[in-house]
Amino acid sequence: MSLPNEIDVPTERIVVAMSGGVDSSVAAAMLVEQGADAIGVTMRLSESESRCCSLEDADDARRVSESLGIKFYVANYADAFGSEVIDAFADDYLAGRTPIPCIACNKSFKFDHLLERARVFGASRVATGHYARLKHDPDTGQARLFRGVDREKDQSYFLFSLSQEQLRAASFPVGDLSKHQVRERARALGMGTADKPDSQEICFVPDGDYAKVVERIRPHAARLRGEIVDESGKVLGEHRGVHRFTVGQRHGLGISADRRLYVLRLDPREQKVVVGDVDSLDCGEARVERVNWISGSPPSEAIRVRVQVRHRHKAALARIVPGPNDMAAIAFEEPVRAVAPGQAAVFYDAADDNEVIGGGWLLEGIP
Repeated sequence: MSLPNEIDVPTERIVVAMSGGVDSSVAAAMLVEQGADAIGVTMRLSESESRCCSLEDADDARRVSESLGIKFYVANYADAFGSEVIDAFADDYLAGRTPIPCIACNKSFKFDHLLERARVFGASRVATGHYARLKHDPDTGQARLFRGVDREKDQSYFLFSLSQEQLRAASFPVGDLSKHQVRERARALGMGTADKPDSQEICFVPDGDYAKVVERIRPHAARLRGEIVDESGKVLGEHRGVHRFTVGQRHGLGISADRRLYVLRLDPREQKVVVGDVDSLDCGEARVERVNWISGSPPSEAIRVRVQVRHRHKAALARIVPGPNDMAAIAFEEPVRAVAPGQAAVFYDAADDNEVIGGGWLLEGIP
């Protein structure tokens, strides 16, 4: 059955989350071209100057909005973002997990807080510049989430936690385009954002120094000390807190050895970092929590899917067994390397690795 495109009401009012980058700029332009009543909103998420959400970014978004002839606003969510995202980021690292704050930002801010504001404006949906696609089933009214056409830029991994209500109120106009096509459209429209570099780091960690952010948010972290041990428990060196490490890490261990060593496990209670050979990173199984099924409900029995355990990871065939309390067990058909607690495990259809079935947060990888 052919599903209709997501924009099918030309006079619909839609709020566009404008980051000041080329993707959201073109998303806004596409909605205007389709006849939608678009309103640009930049979310101010941090009081510090970073590579995202800065005053310069807001100015870029404002100029694009003016060129398109649409209204533009800046919404300050810095306090809420600090308590809901940045604090959780620090606490996750201290607990030995590797967090992905962009997923929490998408769910809680772009498709929760901003959607609330959009409805005040009389808008029915929020559009973003994500490289992902939506289709709506006319019979059930259910929204289905797919990878973006440009697989190199696909961002569906970061959207797995959205509910049906949020997906039905979402719009991803650039999902059917490649990055090259997006930049070409921006150039044709004379947008100053056309050749603006993509933001590569987490917005509130512009220099990539995660430990510094953790220690600023939780000052006691700067005083942490512990041991680096091998799988037998032999002490190989010392470290300054497990928040400086992640499973699979090889560089920056601060120890010398006659072979390459990788972080295998983190023990925040004992402040131990366990290292070993690369083969010890292979996992045949994994457990996930806080599982979200895109359909709104879990399958009644185990299903075969492809599971992506990192944003750049190639999805691996696996069997998912739904469990109680939004848990699930994953059995990989072939071992997957470096399954890091705190990362997302996103489930895609087994046939062509295209439609998002659901996903959850990794608790542990099991050899």
